[in-house]
Amino acid sequence: MTVLADHKSTNGSAGPAQTGAIPVTTRKDWTSDQEVRWCPGCGDYSILAAVQMLLPELGVRREDTVFISGIGCAARFPYYMSTYGMHSIHGRAAAIATGLAVTRPDLDVWVVSGDGDALSIGGNHLIHALRRNVDLTILLFNNQIYGLTKGQYSPTSEQGKVTKSTPFGSLESPFNPVSLALGAEATFVARTHDMDRKHMMETFRRAHEHKGASLVEVYQNCNVFNDGAFERVTGRDVRADKLIPLRHGEPIRFGAEGEHCVVLEPDGRLRVAEVAEVGEDAILVHDESREDPGLAFQLSRLARGPFEPTPIGVFRCVERSEYGEAMAAQVEAAEERKGHGDLGELLRSGGTWEVPG
Repeated sequence: MTVLADHKSTNGSAGPAQTGAIPVTTRKDWTSDQEVRWCPGCGDYSILAAVQMLLPELGVRREDTVFISGIGCAARFPYYMSTYGMHSIHGRAAAIATGLAVTRPDLDVWVVSGDGDALSIGGNHLIHALRRNVDLTILLFNNQIYGLTKGQYSPTSEQGKVTKSTPFGSLESPFNPVSLALGAEATFVARTHDMDRKHMMETFRRAHEHKGASLVEVYQNCNVFNDGAFERVTGRDVRADKLIPLRHGEPIRFGAEGEHCVVLEPDGRLRVAEVAEVGEDAILVHDESREDPGLAFQLSRLARGPFEPTPIGVFRCVERSEYGEAMAAQVEAAEERKGHGDLGELLRSGGTWEVPG
C-alpha cells in the first residue's frame, strides 16, 4: 500500500535513488530485530517508542533516514531503528552528522546524544552545528548523570551533586541545554520529557519539520543512577502546577485551572504570578518566531532547576539560511568559475619562501 505523493526530502529536493510513492509503514517497520538493552524502567524506552510511532506519520522512507549517535546509554538508539545509522565516537555525533547532512541533503539525519556526550567532550561540535544551522534533528537525552559509566556527575548535574567522581559534591554550575542552544543562535529549540509520549511526538514532529538545526532537550529519567531527577516537575501529581506549556501565540498560563501565569516586568525580568493577582492583560503571550532570542533565553532561565515551574515546548522557531544549501551554492559557483584561476599562482602569491639546497 502506498500514499499518493512523491517523496521529497526535508530540503525540498527529491532523493537521488528514492523517488515515487512512499510506502505506508507502521511502528513495526521502523523497529529493528535487535534486543533493546537498557535498564528496566529507563526513560529511553519511552523516547524510543515515541520516535518509532512518529516516523510512520512523517512521510519519509526508512532508506532515507539516518540516526547518528555518540557514546552513552542513549547512543544505543541506532541499533533499535530499522534505518541507516552509526554508533560513532564520544562527543562526535554532531560533527559526523554534519558531514553526512551537508554531502547528502536528500537524507533525514537525526542525532541522538546524552547530556555527557553532547555537552562535555562534544560541546564544541554541538554549538557549531547549531550556529551553522546544519539541517539536523538533534535529540539530547538529559538525565543529569553519566549512566553508562556508572554514575559520575555530568555537565547538567546540579551543584553539590554527590557521585562517585564528586564524593564531596560537585563544585560546578550546570549547563542549561536550552539556554546553551539559544546562546548558540539555534533556529529551533524545544524541551519535552519522557513521561508524556504525546508531547514528545508533537515536539519531535515540529523539530523534524524545521529546516535547519533543531535541538530538543528531553528530560529522561535514569532510574538506576539518578532516579527521580525530574519527578518534582514531571510527576503526574505535580505536573499541572510545575510544567509551563509554551504555545505560540497564546498567553503563557499553567495550573489545573490556568490560574498561574508568566508576566514580563517593567524592568524586563520574567516572573511567575497568579492570574488573579496581575489580570489577563498582563500575561506574556508566547512568540516562538521572535527573531531576537533574548526573551526565549529568559524563559529558559525562569526555573533555577527542575524543581520550580519549568517551561516546556518550543522556545524558538525562526528561519535562517541552511548551511548545506549555502555550501552547495558556493561549490556550484566555484565550479562555474573553473578556468578563471591559477592554483599554482595562488599557492605562490605571498607568504612563500625557498629553502636552499
